[in-house]
Formats: sequence, structure tokens, C-alpha cells
Amino acid sequence: MSFAREAGRAVRSTLVLWVIGAIIYPFAMIAIGQIAFPFQANGSLLTNNTGQVVGSALIGQPFTSDRYFNSRPSSTNYSTADPKKDDGGVLQTGVSGASNLAPSNPALLERIKGKDDPDPSKKVEGDFTRLKTAGVQPTGDLVYTSGSSLDPHITPEAAIAQIQRVAKARGFQPNQLETLIAQNTDGRFLGIFGEPGVNVLKLNLALDLIKK
Repeated sequence: MSFAREAGRAVRSTLVLWVIGAIIYPFAMIAIGQIAFPFQANGSLLTNNTGQVVGSALIGQPFTSDRYFNSRPSSTNYSTADPKKDDGGVLQTGVSGASNLAPSNPALLERIKGKDDPDPSKKVEGDFTRLKTAGVQPTGDLVYTSGSSLDPHITPEAAIAQIQRVAKARGFQPNQLETLIAQNTDGRFLGIFGEPGVNVLKLNLALDLIKK
């Protein structure tokens, strides 16, 4: 075969593969996603009782009020840091990841255990003390951040530990919240992979729908 014929075959093969890989395949995946999995394909967005989008089921967000089940801590504040104090550029980059602080790191110990100081303005209340004061038995995921810092889930144990605080703040019966937690607990994937988890945003949205 001549060089021109071989070159022509190579060019045609490249074009065919480009059309398949860069056009047909991506659009086919988009079509399948929109038809078969529209919720997941569009970001797993969750809405409140007025139909307003309030977040994604895949990305955690901070809840600190006693009226809601609190999220686990985040080393990036779930990328919702104050734009005026965003020294790390979290909002600009969408950074996620662990703090990588060792168990002996002073900053980690201060956040968890707090810091005593004769000067009240320099005293820091740790997460452990804050939870105990609120009547919540601290669990690992209510004290330590996740590997991504964007984990939308807490363990069922962490949710149950907050029942008394939320029930008192809202005037609900604890058994109402126990049922709500059970209804919003995701089981293991395929029944064997991972651990059960409670999506905090889903749980709090369901919480707002309860009538006394």
C-alpha cells in the first residue's frame, strides 16, 4: 500500500474514533442519565416545602442550631466560609479534603478539647465540651471531620444522640424523632458495602415538615 493510502486510513480512523468518543458517547451518556437517573444526573438537588432548592444530597452543609440535627465538623466549613475571611481561597477553589492534623496537633486539640485561659476573651470552648453542655453524648463523627470535609452524612448513633436537644428546642416527643431518623437512614450499598448513614440535610428537611 502507498503512504497516501495508509495516511488516509489513519486520518479516517482518527475521525471515526473522535466522533464516537467525543460526540456520540458523551451525548448517549447524557441522554441515559436524564432518562433513567434524572435526580442523580442533575446534582441530586433537594428542595424545601416551598420548592426552593436548598442543597444537594451529595454535599454536606453546616447546621449548628439546636432546632436542627447538627452536621459533623468540616475542615473547610463545607465551602461556605465568610467571603471576607476566606484566606484559604476555599470559595474560589471549591477545596475539599481533610485537615491532615496529627492527633497531637495543638490546633486539633484546641478545637476538640478547648483552651483555658485567665483572659475570658482568649478562652476557647471545644466541640466536646459544647456537645456535652448541650446534652449530646459526643460520637466520633460529631467531633472529627471527614476525609473530604463535605460528608453529608452522620451515623445513626450521632443522630440519636441529638434527639433530646432537638426535641426540647421544638417541643416534640423523642419518639417522633426516632421514627424520623429511621425513615431517613440510608442502608449499606447493596446490603454489604459501607455503613448505614443519615443524610443531615434530608433529615432536617423532613424535620421541618413535622407538625406538633
